[in-house]
Amino acid sequence: MAYYTARDRLRTWLASGDPRLATVSALGVALLVGVVVGTLIGGLGALPASGLLGALGIAALLLRSDQWGLPLLLMLICLLPYAAVPLDIGFRPTFIDLALLAVFATALLRIVARKQHTFEVSALGIPILAFLLWTLVTFVAGLAHSPPSVTVLRRFVEVLLAITLFFVVLYQVHDLGALRRIIAVLVVAGGVSSGLGVLFYVLPEAWTVIILSKLAVFNYPAGAGILRYVEDDPTQPMRAIGTSIDPNALGGLLVIVTAVAVVQLFADRPALPRLWLAPCAGLSALCLLLTFSRGSMVGLALALTLVGILRYRKLLILLAVLVILFLILPVTQVYIIRLWEGLRGEDLATQMRFGEYKDALILISRYPLLGVGFTGTPDIDLYLGVSSLYLLIAEQVGLVGLLLFLLIVLAYFVVTLRALRRAPRGGESEGYVLACIAALAGALVSGGFDHFFFNINFIHLVALFWITMGLGVATAQLIHRAAVD
Repeated sequence: MAYYTARDRLRTWLASGDPRLATVSALGVALLVGVVVGTLIGGLGALPASGLLGALGIAALLLRSDQWGLPLLLMLICLLPYAAVPLDIGFRPTFIDLALLAVFATALLRIVARKQHTFEVSALGIPILAFLLWTLVTFVAGLAHSPPSVTVLRRFVEVLLAITLFFVVLYQVHDLGALRRIIAVLVVAGGVSSGLGVLFYVLPEAWTVIILSKLAVFNYPAGAGILRYVEDDPTQPMRAIGTSIDPNALGGLLVIVTAVAVVQLFADRPALPRLWLAPCAGLSALCLLLTFSRGSMVGLALALTLVGILRYRKLLILLAVLVILFLILPVTQVYIIRLWEGLRGEDLATQMRFGEYKDALILISRYPLLGVGFTGTPDIDLYLGVSSLYLLIAEQVGLVGLLLFLLIVLAYFVVTLRALRRAPRGGESEGYVLACIAALAGALVSGGFDHFFFNINFIHLVALFWITMGLGVATAQLIHRAAVD
């Protein structure tokens, strides 16, 4: 109460009809802000202080309104996925950590304030809750053979929060306006991230290193080692990294972003004008190509083919033209060679993946029910980690956990495809549900070759996966309500 009294009094002074009182109040506020900012800059430096102030500003905005929580979280996922607050409190929380906490805080405050009494958890609610519970059980069971570090414990909690974002999306997205805002932010933030990836790719390598090394103050890596090349060989083509650092992680991000952008480009009533959508979709597709992430490219191609079969036949024509150009243009032959080598298992990266798959199957055969958890393996001849979403899930939470995950995926496509059949042709909701179907389909296909959507070291992609799933189900619920009404 005292806070509100002081705030209201200050507002009264600043808006006072007495110019002297208003001037003195404004000068006092400016002086206070100047002292705080100056102290932070003097103690931390200009860039860290700016980052801290930005984080505090974002947190204040998130706590003030639930309308911008998810959009701002998506901005961070696309643009600064690993950025940490330049302040050590035993560990350095990331901006995404703060955004996650703020998103959940606003949802809880709304529940406590009873501003929204109920929401539908959909057919996916029970299997997702079961998956969360089983994940917690396997984590605790894994502590018997490998105690957790503070970092692993924190990241495991982040994974649980990331999965729970599914329910937050359903709670907060209750009309087409909220859905439109989130889809638009995802497309634009993904387009900006892709533009940075392309820019860093075409700039001289020394410039790219200098620019990206400036992010070291936010716990990003620095130095020439941040550049990535095909098979980690500097004589091979460079791979686009943007601010995601890992090119395959950037590919995982872009398979979702590009699918949403392209589907929206073909939709009759998109979330953004096509003048915005076209460059965002083009940059995202180009940047994905420059990552040389073959799994993500295959995932996107199959996802867009699915959309063409379900609704937009013109998209099939565009894909056919692109495939022909891809096959005949000289500049794309390096990609054809890489794809062919991958299919034949001839390149080093694919051979290493085959080795990982073999080792993962041995681990799963020894611990089929519970897996080994998230902290390590009980056997010295085994290791935790494999370049496959499905094998990684089976390693960590066992075949029971994998079965629950596949059940969730099956329920998701049943719910969204049913909604697509009920959606008005050419309606706004049709474009949104198709975009979410394509995004998840692309992510699941690429997940056969990469592990990012259930990896505790890539929380931003775990969060993006479950946010996208939540958006698809939220759209399905809106379509169902409209049909009933």
